[in-house]
Amino acid sequence: MLKGKAAIVTGSTSGIGLGIATALAAQGCAIMMNGFGEPAAIEGLRARLAQEHGVGVAYSPADMAKPPQIRELVAATVREFGGVDILVNNAGIQHVARVVDFPEERWDAIIAINMSAAFHATKAVLPHMFRRKWGRIINIASAHGLVASAEKAAYVTAKHGIVGFTKVVAIETANEGVTCNAICPGWVLTPLVQKQIEVRAAAQGIAERQASDDLLREKQPMLNFTTPAQIGALAVFLCGDSASTITGAALSIDGGWVAQ
Repeated sequence: MLKGKAAIVTGSTSGIGLGIATALAAQGCAIMMNGFGEPAAIEGLRARLAQEHGVGVAYSPADMAKPPQIRELVAATVREFGGVDILVNNAGIQHVARVVDFPEERWDAIIAINMSAAFHATKAVLPHMFRRKWGRIINIASAHGLVASAEKAAYVTAKHGIVGFTKVVAIETANEGVTCNAICPGWVLTPLVQKQIEVRAAAQGIAERQASDDLLREKQPMLNFTTPAQIGALAVFLCGDSASTITGAALSIDGGWVAQ
């Protein structure tokens, strides 16, 4: 479905970003990966995606906290693939603390990577999308882009900002062949969350299944995790013709979290 298209997926060396990159590649889309990790492991992921799906896959180590590197990420994608058709703003970090104790440098870093990076990347790709009269921008927000939780001031602020930014871009690009939407996941079973479950189970002396259910129950009515592959499938749908008039939406995929 996306043969001949090229996508940038930030934060795509693991978790949700890798799930989205894999789903797009499976549809014939060339991929510019981005994220941190061991160089050998990243090269293994890049080579596997390219071989399994028969598409071009490149990698940029751009630091999403640094606007010049974000602009170079976009320029490198244009050099490698001839343009940018799809941008997935996924890169993100987290820190948990009460506002009174929140380290100011962590606030600045979370706002830079989780929110401001989406602005810089979007600004850089839009001229390329306008020239082709086609583009898809997908911002990975969160249930925390719609509701709040204690001790996550920077993350909640950034994700709420992403939802607002999504709406503005959608309005400004409505007649340019470009759509911009936000995906708002709840609990996603990533390696980081799996580790949380294991630590909780060990600390409380309970089975991992019980620890998993307890973690989910804190926020979601549905006691199932969303998977990176499911988020990838939603991203693919948003890139397709069937979603061509869906723009400015914040789409929850959260087991009922924000329905409560």
